[in-house]
Amino acid sequence: MSSTTEADPDPGGEGIEVTEAAAEEAVSLLDDEDMDTDVAGLRLFVQQGGCAGLSYGMRFEFEPDDDDTVHEHHDLRVFVDPASIDYVEGSVLDFDGGLQGEGFHVENPNVVSECGCGESFRT
Repeated sequence: MSSTTEADPDPGGEGIEVTEAAAEEAVSLLDDEDMDTDVAGLRLFVQQGGCAGLSYGMRFEFEPDDDDTVHEHHDLRVFVDPASIDYVEGSVLDFDGGLQGEGFHVENPNVVSECGCGESFRT
């Protein structure tokens, strides 16, 4: 199941996709924190920082803010604030586990350059 909701009835853009692996890992972590996955979710945001200018942030929240765009994929709710949505539209949130795994990462088609370590970007 995949859907998008937001307070603004005309969200525009392409939205955000979440791989099944990322959703399963995030939902498992939410469950470990005793958070209600019907309401709680993963916040994805963009902040100033890093050598390329912008970086991603993620944290779990109990509910979205009123002006958030909410994306639902594989039973995971992803919250994106209005200031971040233009930077992450069209992105794919993925999870890579294992010994050399990176954890959660964003594949963003809007990025024009990244720093050497991949922690920050520029659009």
